[in-house]
Amino acid sequence: MTARMSVVIPAHDEATVIGRLLDVLAGDPRGHELELVVVANGCTDTTARVAASYGASVTVVEIEEASKIAALEAGDRAATVFPRAYVDADVVVDVAALLALADELERPGGPLVASPRLEVDTDGASWPVRQHYRIWELTDYRRTGHIGSGVYALSAGGRRRFGRWPQVIADDRFVQQCFLPGERRTLDEHAFTVRSARTLPAHLRRSTRIARGNLELPGELQHATAASGGARAASLVRRVAARPDLWMAFAVYSVTSTLPRVTARRLIAEQSEPLWARDDTTRVTA
Repeated sequence: MTARMSVVIPAHDEATVIGRLLDVLAGDPRGHELELVVVANGCTDTTARVAASYGASVTVVEIEEASKIAALEAGDRAATVFPRAYVDADVVVDVAALLALADELERPGGPLVASPRLEVDTDGASWPVRQHYRIWELTDYRRTGHIGSGVYALSAGGRRRFGRWPQVIADDRFVQQCFLPGERRTLDEHAFTVRSARTLPAHLRRSTRIARGNLELPGELQHATAASGGARAASLVRRVAARPDLWMAFAVYSVTSTLPRVTARRLIAEQSEPLWARDDTTRVTA
């Protein structure tokens, strides 16, 4: 049977976790409806070997460069089907969610980009990290067509919105902002899971990388309109003000969201070399 959707999975040294994702996708009775393409980029571990162990159900592409953007390019060259999903190797998403994305993107008049609802797993995370995500869930960013942060899918028309993948850190933010809110769709009835950092230092490192990636996105690559930062902050304050049980969490969030942005701006000003700052606290043996 011909696959209904291609799934590109960039993977850099993800041998300990990629099996968790591939077990779900390749092991599902409807898994044959997905063309799974794992791009092992610059790996020094057994990522490619683990992916190849799933046999014909997974196409493995190996490239020498340790670069997610290079992996996305290689994945697009190897994939043959639209709609096309781009899935981080350390997330958990099931076949039903991906096929629901395919249905939505193939619907006449449907969106150009879509994502399942994101759930952040904070189990085992430190208290400050858990408080941060309690407030983050209330932000406008999460409430207004949030796309990406681990899984997003494009129709053929959506992929034509841009040519080559730009050399950016924040590919998911780039993709989201290529589309106006009316061109996006978040499937609330389906979810994927991302594990939060387990420690505050790991969380701050990850958040700094994300903040830097967002700040470095060239303005000409961004087409979607968005409310000003002040308007978004005021909206969040109004939501929190009515809930005293969140005031302490908001105090934590004010620090954990501001410090990474300040650090990111300093790193950009210093023109320091970007570091991936990967969070290894979530990469335990699957």
